[in-house]
Amino acid sequence: MVNYDQFLSHSAKGMKRSEIRELLKLTAKPGIISFAGGLPAPDLFPIDDIKEMSRIVMEREGKTALQYGPTEGDNRLREELAKLMQKDGVNITSNHLLIVTSSQQGLDLVGKIFVDPGDAVMTSRPTYVGAIQAFNSYGAKMIGIEQDEEGTQTAQMEAEIAKLAAKGNKPKFIYEIPDFQNPSGITMSLKRRKELIRIADKYDLIIIEDSPYRQLRFEGKSEPSLIAMNSERVLSLFTFSKILLPGFRLGWMAGPNELIQKAVTAKQSVDLCSPPFNQAILFEFLSRGLLEKQITIIIKAYREKRDFMLDKLSKYMPKLPGLKWTHPHGGLFLWVTLPEGMDAGEMFHSAIEKQVAYVVGTAFYPDGGGSNSFRMNFSYSSMAEIEEGVKRLAQVITSWKGDRETQIITP
Repeated sequence: MVNYDQFLSHSAKGMKRSEIRELLKLTAKPGIISFAGGLPAPDLFPIDDIKEMSRIVMEREGKTALQYGPTEGDNRLREELAKLMQKDGVNITSNHLLIVTSSQQGLDLVGKIFVDPGDAVMTSRPTYVGAIQAFNSYGAKMIGIEQDEEGTQTAQMEAEIAKLAAKGNKPKFIYEIPDFQNPSGITMSLKRRKELIRIADKYDLIIIEDSPYRQLRFEGKSEPSLIAMNSERVLSLFTFSKILLPGFRLGWMAGPNELIQKAVTAKQSVDLCSPPFNQAILFEFLSRGLLEKQITIIIKAYREKRDFMLDKLSKYMPKLPGLKWTHPHGGLFLWVTLPEGMDAGEMFHSAIEKQVAYVVGTAFYPDGGGSNSFRMNFSYSSMAEIEEGVKRLAQVITSWKGDRETQIITP
């Protein structure tokens, strides 16, 4: 019997499978209503438009579109993305953009170019599980800061950074999802954004802005992106997975040219380039103004689903002290907090028996916590599934809470 562990690197030994991907295996069973994955609604995919753009690309430039491309990405697409960001108040050119194989690759590249084993990284708690996985694989020590209704508590963050700096252990970067955060759905206030930029300036830090959902705002005023507020200290990640379709596996990284060039070099050892054919199709799609049309369609549909889920949560959930959920102004997720003492991980198995699923909160905590919370996705399920799924969850919570209280009372 060969002991394969002896051949593995330290980073490989420290790798953990994504809790969400593992949970999705359980939730893929027939009959289960799943609020677990961050899946866009497939009924909204612009299939006919993609068919037409594919035909145009194949007829016009098939030989080049099917060939290798530059690591930086299709320059036509980068130019269109620069225009898109300029409309959002970012003073940027295509030289400050890198096409990546979706923003998850961008997170891996961030870990590759910034993190040495033991380096501190500041983040909110909870935070995106994919970022935890990517940064941990390079040996990062992630330090979580609590959120409130305005986002990450920057005063607490500054205090932690000051402590680290006093010990000569300044964090490598701050990681944030300021708009409709995954998993909480919370949007960072303008005040907190300004505080975050001030902290980065004061302690000479880089901010990694993960922005998969920024365009998917349902209500309220759009605050400036972090990269628009300080383009020298912010490296931003974007993806087409949530605002168009995930199957192309394309996104982009934007920021200081020096950092983009480092990311280009790091990407060359990973996949040489992101798919040129997909990039050519996306360029055609964007250049015809079809992305704005698609985002409008998505916003309308997801707003209706969010409103419906919030309504059904209010209607069916038991009235328990401490049971609450967030009201996201956009994005794909909301966050449920259970009463103290209830464990969403233990309750998950009861939920699966009732054929409904969510993602347990502990998956989103880089340094422990979140046992009495879970994330729900509202973009994928139908209205009928949302109502039935919420009913089932309410039954699980009511039953599980009652069983626990009986166990506590009974000697």
